[in-house]
Amino acid sequence: MTMTQKILAQHAGITEVKPGQLISAKLDLVLGNDITSPVAIKEFDKHGFASVFDKDKVTMVMDHFVPNKDIKAAQQCKTCRTFARRFDITHYYDVGDMGIEHALLPEKGLVAAGECIIGADSHTCTYGALGAFSTGVGSSDMAAGMASGTCWFKVPGAIRFELTNKLNKGVSGKDVILHIIGKIGVDGALYQSMEFGGSGLSSLAMDDRLTIANMAIEAGAKNGIFEVDDIAIAYMKERVKRPYNIVTPDMEAYDKVIEIDLSKIRPTIAFPHLPENTKTIDEISEEIKIDQVVIGSCTNGRISDMEAAAKILKGRHVAKGVRTIIIPATQSIYKECIHRGYIDIFIDAGCIVSTPTCGPCLGGYMGILAEHERCVATTNRNFVGRMGHTTSEIYLASPAIAAASAVAGYICEAKESD
Repeated sequence: MTMTQKILAQHAGITEVKPGQLISAKLDLVLGNDITSPVAIKEFDKHGFASVFDKDKVTMVMDHFVPNKDIKAAQQCKTCRTFARRFDITHYYDVGDMGIEHALLPEKGLVAAGECIIGADSHTCTYGALGAFSTGVGSSDMAAGMASGTCWFKVPGAIRFELTNKLNKGVSGKDVILHIIGKIGVDGALYQSMEFGGSGLSSLAMDDRLTIANMAIEAGAKNGIFEVDDIAIAYMKERVKRPYNIVTPDMEAYDKVIEIDLSKIRPTIAFPHLPENTKTIDEISEEIKIDQVVIGSCTNGRISDMEAAAKILKGRHVAKGVRTIIIPATQSIYKECIHRGYIDIFIDAGCIVSTPTCGPCLGGYMGILAEHERCVATTNRNFVGRMGHTTSEIYLASPAIAAASAVAGYICEAKESD
């Protein structure tokens, strides 16, 4: 079996599963946010459930429209807040104590290797970076999960990505996943598990792995998952205070194996309007002028992302007419940015720095695009109208490319300041 299949078999209480098999599995964590949780709560109450299966294994993170942007957003958060108080939910995160959910949960030690996790958000697949099976579900499945501690799954087949060599300077996990999606397409792993391993794994930091796993859904995958090595174990040792289970794959279980030579990957940008529409920085011949840059999100709002942006922006100023919005993904990351002096660098460069929020990524607030505007974003989707007007354009890139483009006023390669 693959890593995903072994985890699902263990949580279903059976010795073996096969692709396509329908199973019911026990859950280690159920996640919701301020958009999806109210729908789940409505279903929960409609079906007359009187308790959650485990108050320590249900978590809600107010992050999409928080601090609240309007009355509807405020009402949604109030619904979640009331539910959390009603059932004494241990891991409820609101203003002042929150962050973008898929950066916050690993930071808090709420996810670990071998666990089975569902979240009413498509990018729940992020936690596979730690060797967990994690996937997005609908709000009705979230409601059932909160009540019963179980969820049904169709067991996915899997593609293995055999990583070799190591990344060159200036290339990051964002470039890796954009390269892969450009290679296989947005449906290239449809309802399959994207499983990562190989000798090149040791050259990828945890932040790179979290970014790669986060965007597995953009290739149509059910989940993304990494083999657990010393780097992942060291990350969990600092954060996870409970036993966890490391699974290893049987190589013959994979439907396909794709080799990815990390040393050959160049900085990669996804052009509108799909993540598969990629070009390397070397393939861009025209000057693509931009109106806005967003550096943050559950994909690239971690401290290494802030560091990459700060190295480019230090001593420089963003181009006239380019609005540059920087969003640290959690309060802890925001504080670390202050301690390191990054906030001064960002503000001196003409950027604004936001409290942690999903905000502009989903066209929510804090950076909506007007008609025909172009944005370079470190987010995960560039669909038509994703960040605002349907004629606007989103170019997905790494924090380094985004910061360099903010300074130049057009998409360009990153070079650190002196």
